[in-house]
Amino acid sequence: MIFTETALKGAFIIEPEQLSDERGFFARSWCQREFEARRLSTRMVQGNTSFNRMKGTLRGMHYQRAPHGEAKLVRCTRGSIYDVIIDVRPESDTYMKWISMVISEEDHRMVYVPEHCAHGFLTLENDTEIFYMVSEFYAPQAEGGVRWNDPLFKITWPVEVSVISDKDKAWPDFIVEK
Repeated sequence: MIFTETALKGAFIIEPEQLSDERGFFARSWCQREFEARRLSTRMVQGNTSFNRMKGTLRGMHYQRAPHGEAKLVRCTRGSIYDVIIDVRPESDTYMKWISMVISEEDHRMVYVPEHCAHGFLTLENDTEIFYMVSEFYAPQAEGGVRWNDPLFKITWPVEVSVISDKDKAWPDFIVEK
């Protein structure tokens, strides 16, 4: 696997190293040793699938507060998404910064989202599916979120948001903790 750290501290784009032949290819999508070598969480307790019928579906921006912070390993298995991570860790050098990338079924890339970072995505195609593993079990009392259009962050979304849950619309403006 090829790990490329992004401009956001601790967030990585992970590309599979494909071994190809006439049948197709083989690639590892998880290796505990490679994650440990980069000091990334290797504790993955749950795998989730998110299926989204409509282009323009936004899910996010979610995180869990301590002590239930979760790292995520995200892969788009069908269609494509615009994936966004916001650093909401007050002690981080990249606090309040955000990054984005497109990941798709065709590029097979994954995104590693560090603990205590807000994460969300916008579907770029109909019938898009995402598979992601998380390092902690969901704890409703630790749930947090950042509104997708919070003026503090000025995230630029590449297509119109047409489907979003009432819960995700209702996240309050982010309060700076530093």
